Amino acid sequence: MDLSLLLQVRGAIPTTPWELVLTSSRETQFVLAVLVIFSVVSWYLIVLKWWQFRRMRQLGDRFMAEVEKAPRLEDAYHAAMRLPPSPYNRLLREAVHFFTELKPGALKGGHAAAPGATAGAGAAPTVLTTTQLEALRMVLAKEIAAERDLAARFIPWLATFGSVSPLLGLLGTVLGVMDAFIGIAVGGSGNIAAVAPGVAEALVTTVAGLAVAVPAVMSYNLYVNRLGLFAGELEGFGQEIVGTLAREGRI
Repeated sequence: MDLSLLLQVRGAIPTTPWELVLTSSRETQFVLAVLVIFSVVSWYLIVLKWWQFRRMRQLGDRFMAEVEKAPRLEDAYHAAMRLPPSPYNRLLREAVHFFTELKPGALKGGHAAAPGATAGAGAAPTVLTTTQLEALRMVLAKEIAAERDLAARFIPWLATFGSVSPLLGLLGTVLGVMDAFIGIAVGGSGNIAAVAPGVAEALVTTVAGLAVAVPAVMSYNLYVNRLGLFAGELEGFGQEIVGTLAREGRI
């Protein structure tokens, strides 16, 4: 005879969720323990990703404010390198380094070719070819993808917790109902007073699973949306780098 049935026989029927947990079967308590671990990890990731996205937003705003003051790309680069590391200055650094590898010394001179100058006059050494421009775009796309993957780290775990927790709660409920029916069969009592505590105990894991899943799923959807906006901003900034090179006559 299980513990809940013994308590019923003695008149100590659980009346609160906490009493249901204390008097539940080992299987139910094991499921609840796993759900508690899921909840702790889930909330840790929720807070962590909130802080990371907030930090990236602050660094991005500061970076854009400094870059907008710079008249030329090399000035923006030197200003960005004085700021704390962020996805934006890493993207700019990658673009500038790749450009200087293609055209060594092109940014050190500080001047682009005159609009009316010709290749014969020595005005075109800093201009990228079509192939080089395509390579630059590929480098920018690779860096953007890397930054997006870095920002997306741990977010899929929230989706995992959100999808697995209700199923785990349902498993605990099924095990609890089975245990309650076995206790009723052993005790030989089928009235509502004997059935209700066992069913209530079984439903505790369902409630716990939903309590874990709801904030995890909501946070996952929120962070996926923020991740999309962040990736869009990086892509826009990458296009702005290419546009700046074009405006300065380097491509």
